[in-house]
Amino acid sequence: MKLTTKGRYGLRAVIDLAVNYENEAVALSQIAERQGISVNYLEQLIAKLKKSGIVDSVRGAQGGYVLAMPPEEISVGDILRALEGDLNPVDCYELNSNEPPCSNADTCVTKYVWKRISDSINAVVNEIKLSDLVAESRRVQAEAGSTQVNQPKQTC
Repeated sequence: MKLTTKGRYGLRAVIDLAVNYENEAVALSQIAERQGISVNYLEQLIAKLKKSGIVDSVRGAQGGYVLAMPPEEISVGDILRALEGDLNPVDCYELNSNEPPCSNADTCVTKYVWKRISDSINAVVNEIKLSDLVAESRRVQAEAGSTQVNQPKQTC
């Protein structure tokens, strides 16, 4: 399974919001500049995250975006599914009941492989909380000797 830029860039944007969780709302232009993402693309990603209840918008002169809940309550899985849809490695009826059953469903042995891969992926991304990534970001910034601990730049 390979994530698209929606998942990769969206996760970076949400980490940026999480690092600034205790501060004021963050403008998209600030996130875009720090993360090297175009504002137009970021608007599309934030719209999906807002629809999923992960971020909220704040109106006004000091407006921007904030997390809709504490970082401890948001998993990487929540973010990736909001942006990418399901995280299944293949289209298979056994993994997603929205798929039509295939003609081999009763005798298919590979569905067990896809199910185990899917379960493993979801277990890992559900276990990692946004607060874990904030702590890791701060640790990496401290090791790098950065004076801008609250302004990480993820380049992956």
